[in-house]
Amino acid sequence: MNTSMTSAVNPPSLTTALPDHTQLPESDGTVVKNFQEHPQSILLTDSIEPILEQRHPDGQYCISQDCGIYWRLTDPPERGAEAPDWFYVPNVPPTFNGQIRRSYVLWQELIPPFIVIEFASGDGSEERNSTPLSRAEQQGTQKPGKYWIYEQVIRPAYYGIYEVNRASVEVYCLVAGQYQLVTANERGHYPISPLGVELGIWQGRYQNPELPWLRWWDEQGNLLLTGHEQAELERQRAEQAESQLEQERQRAERLAAQLRAAGIEPDA
Repeated sequence: MNTSMTSAVNPPSLTTALPDHTQLPESDGTVVKNFQEHPQSILLTDSIEPILEQRHPDGQYCISQDCGIYWRLTDPPERGAEAPDWFYVPNVPPTFNGQIRRSYVLWQELIPPFIVIEFASGDGSEERNSTPLSRAEQQGTQKPGKYWIYEQVIRPAYYGIYEVNRASVEVYCLVAGQYQLVTANERGHYPISPLGVELGIWQGRYQNPELPWLRWWDEQGNLLLTGHEQAELERQRAEQAESQLEQERQRAERLAAQLRAAGIEPDA
């Protein structure tokens, strides 16, 4: 675990019996904020999995939605966790000690997420709150700002804030221990260069609703398709190829008829 995290949160010593993911709450009892949240998470996961499978042929990565990331011990335990709407962690097994993770515990896993994305149903002020732990404790809230926790403790290389109501996204990159705003490219997308992808807003239909959705593109600006979209594209291509063959057959039959009318046997 990095030194900035150790000094910031004062975790128990390694000699202390630390709880693992089976001993910590897997939910804080809150409900999702809107109907778009779960489909949005599925859309991000489904479309980027082929990229991650190429990067991790050994299968050593995990993706999670609304799963707690425990960064310190508190009472109650939930106060020491953040539950991003979507995150990806490289170079970890898909399960922990053969068990499905109930949460992601930093003092167990040691590897931070590579990217964390929050879906802000409000104005994004909660997701941009940079109140440090020391000030939060002085104010009696005991909970630092979410932005501060990600930047100073959990430390994902990239942090995205998707404002659902405004259909806009901000992406931050961790540089020298601080988040810097990523500039959009000419397509209005935000490059996640180490993954070779871009993040942006796509207007379209997914799981029935026609809405702005947060989606991935490759570095050439090609939309990363879901499994259903890829199957539909292949079906359309097959239909188009079949239609072209049928058109060629009909042209050949017309030509043959014209030759016969002129007294020429087509086979000859």
